[in-house]
Amino acid sequence: MDHPVTPAVRALRAADVAFTPHLYDYEDKGGTRRSSSELGVDEHAVVKTLVMEDDAKKPLIVLMHGDCQVSTKALARQIGCKTVAPCTPEVAEKHTGYKVGGTSPFGTRKSLPVYCERTITDLDRLFINGGGRGFLVAMAPAELVRVLAPTLVDVAITK
Repeated sequence: MDHPVTPAVRALRAADVAFTPHLYDYEDKGGTRRSSSELGVDEHAVVKTLVMEDDAKKPLIVLMHGDCQVSTKALARQIGCKTVAPCTPEVAEKHTGYKVGGTSPFGTRKSLPVYCERTITDLDRLFINGGGRGFLVAMAPAELVRVLAPTLVDVAITK
């Protein structure tokens, strides 16, 4: 299957990560519900990459199950700051180099701290953005942990 060669794909190849590319018909604001139904996978296994910032406006990445939301209060408490809030799409793009809807935690423009919901590491396989809208990559959670060395957090709110 032909897939885009994004900064994320280059970073995954450089780190020798075994991944499989999955293209789907992207829909604006379709989110993980759209990608999981297009690919026929459980939305819980689709990991969204959220760009947020702390009270000092320092950017960070949060990886969360597609069918959950982030408790920003719990996240702020766990990482030791007053508040955490989503970045605007423009700010997120400036930090990552990716357009919203195509943000990958791999191959970001700037090196950002990564926080990962702990239960993501329990999945058999995860599907995460490959650096383009309508493009996910599947891999073992251990590979994500090996490459990104995220801080594991417990901040999920079930929708």
